[in-house]
Amino acid sequence: MGSSEVSVIPGLQKEEKAAVERRRLHVLKALKKLRIEADEAPVVAVLGSGGGLRAHIACLGVLSEMKEQGLLDAVTYLAGVSGSTWAISSLYTNDGDMEALEADLKHRFTRQEWDLAKSLQKTIQAARSENYSLTDFWAYMVISKQTRELPESHLSNMKKPVEEGTLPYPIFAAIDNDLQPSWQEARAPETWFEFTPHHAGFPALGAFVSITHFGSKFKKGRLVRTHPERDLTFLRGLWGSALGNTEVIREYIFDQLRNLTLKGLWRRAVANAKSIGHLLFARLLRLQESSQGEHPPPEDEGGEPEHTWLTEMLENWTRTSLEKQEQPHEDPERKGSLSNFMDFVKKTGICASKWEWGTTHNFLYKHSGIRDKIMSSRKHLHLVDAGLAINTPFPLVLPPTREVHLILSFDFSAGDPFETIRATTDYCRRHKIPFPQVEEAELDLWSKAPASCYILKGETGPVVMHFPLFNIDACGGDIEAWSDTYDTFKLADTYTLDVVVLLLALAKKNVRENKKKILRELMNVAGLYYPKDSARSCCLA
Repeated sequence: MGSSEVSVIPGLQKEEKAAVERRRLHVLKALKKLRIEADEAPVVAVLGSGGGLRAHIACLGVLSEMKEQGLLDAVTYLAGVSGSTWAISSLYTNDGDMEALEADLKHRFTRQEWDLAKSLQKTIQAARSENYSLTDFWAYMVISKQTRELPESHLSNMKKPVEEGTLPYPIFAAIDNDLQPSWQEARAPETWFEFTPHHAGFPALGAFVSITHFGSKFKKGRLVRTHPERDLTFLRGLWGSALGNTEVIREYIFDQLRNLTLKGLWRRAVANAKSIGHLLFARLLRLQESSQGEHPPPEDEGGEPEHTWLTEMLENWTRTSLEKQEQPHEDPERKGSLSNFMDFVKKTGICASKWEWGTTHNFLYKHSGIRDKIMSSRKHLHLVDAGLAINTPFPLVLPPTREVHLILSFDFSAGDPFETIRATTDYCRRHKIPFPQVEEAELDLWSKAPASCYILKGETGPVVMHFPLFNIDACGGDIEAWSDTYDTFKLADTYTLDVVVLLLALAKKNVRENKKKILRELMNVAGLYYPKDSARSCCLA
């Protein structure tokens, strides 16, 4: 979809339909190599859950082993939430070369490097945009440090292998944060937003815009002002912006900060800060906690609340700027850089005070084809991590338009690995979407000692294979220890090469040990399209 108009049509977008059709040919060849015969290719989707850096590394391990076992070539869709989106997007930026991708991952975490200057430069540049939000800061200053990457490519660059069918069709999940009340009350499908190499939009509405025009300004379905396509670093920050939700912050971040004592942590952050990025992120955490009204604002060394930190910082920079202006040979470029930096600090402070994330122009603004006035009356959208709704992208692959027959759900959650199944079951029940039903008592039993694979089947709808990352088959009785080692909010500095390699090996083992089960279910869904008068075969060795 290269059009400058908004598309509001039922069913799949034509570009996706063509790419999936081309992919079928490759899937059939892959199935034949696995000794599974079918006249038509079944649609298989692989889902990766959220889980920060743990999900990123584990998802790479899953994709690598699926490639090694010949399974990835039999997949039609790859979809991810949060940390898994970082891994899935890397697959495409590396042209599907998993060996090179894995080697690059190990190299990055061996050297433990992060280009602070470049990250700060990108953040300051982003702050000049009218739609700057905390997502920009998060993407360039936090996620880039976590992953040790700052990719400047774009989603549209992934079109070639997708359109040729050589790689699965990728779907990256987000949700509309302004619709959180609707999600909490009714699990509204409209909450979900998706990105592909061709489009971005609301699948429940059938409303999309070309990915190259995501972020541009529209009115009444027509392009008003073009903005450059957002790079992959920004999108990774958007897809993995779990901190954009105050509920999650309260539950995960501030509990940990209070345990460490925020005041002590802040002092260490100031003492060790080597950049404005470290300093400002710590300030943002403090500002957000004080804005909740539940906890008193932290005090400075003199014992008084610091409500004026942004003003003081700007005054100091302004005073410095004026002093430099008095010097006869001041570099004009340096003055401009200082001005841009001050603007960046000011805008970030404002966004922090409002806790504003994922701001982008609403391409449905004043669109006459959208009956829901809430969707068409807003000038802006605020898109955040889909893990804040369901920590895996089931809602994006379950619509009947995508005709998915088999779902391989890889759960990299640190907590209950069946919470995503519970949430999806509730979502599907509310909206009459076919999905395997599992009793709560059974889920509770499984969660106490999860195995490495569960096969869920209903009378209709897709077969679901669910793979918990930390399980008794691979971890024995050490599940809790594994979970603690790979805590969601642990910083990248704690991920040594040994830690990375162990997690990759665990994720690979979960695929390898369950290959027979995967092949058996592939054979079953392929049998839907196999001639009645022929014999099916499947090598399960």
